[in-house]
Amino acid sequence: MKVLYTGSFDPITCGHLDLIKRCAKKFDEVVVTVFFNKSKNHWFSGKERYEMVKEAVKDLSNVTVDMTEGMVVKYCRDNNINMIVRGLRAVSDYEYELSVSSINRHLYNELETFFLVASPEYSFISSSIVKEVAEFGGEFSDLVPKNVEQAILKKLGRL
Repeated sequence: MKVLYTGSFDPITCGHLDLIKRCAKKFDEVVVTVFFNKSKNHWFSGKERYEMVKEAVKDLSNVTVDMTEGMVVKYCRDNNINMIVRGLRAVSDYEYELSVSSINRHLYNELETFFLVASPEYSFISSSIVKEVAEFGGEFSDLVPKNVEQAILKKLGRL
């Protein structure tokens, strides 16, 4: 089965990577798609985010990376994908993801959403938290893949 794991990945974190690795063990093919989210003020360009994700998953043979904008439903239809994987860190994530899942199913009846609970050691990590910690000079190297740490340090002029 082919599944989609999507996000803005600004930047990709160890929490995202953990979910991708877990999906790679359970599904035949995992498509990780970097989407442009108009409601977010991105630190990194779409191309930069795509390259960071691609580097982070390069050792996972059944994982491919793509980049697009627009509706997830359209992407799934166009690419013959019937399952989306979404990570849940907290109850608040579930409430939001449930409504998104419902509208996706309304728009594309064949589309299912598979909720995967974050591993406890990553449940507090978000891209926003990583950026905030990094901006204020805090230690964040254990929150992101090494290539992302380097990109953040470069973005902040510390490399």
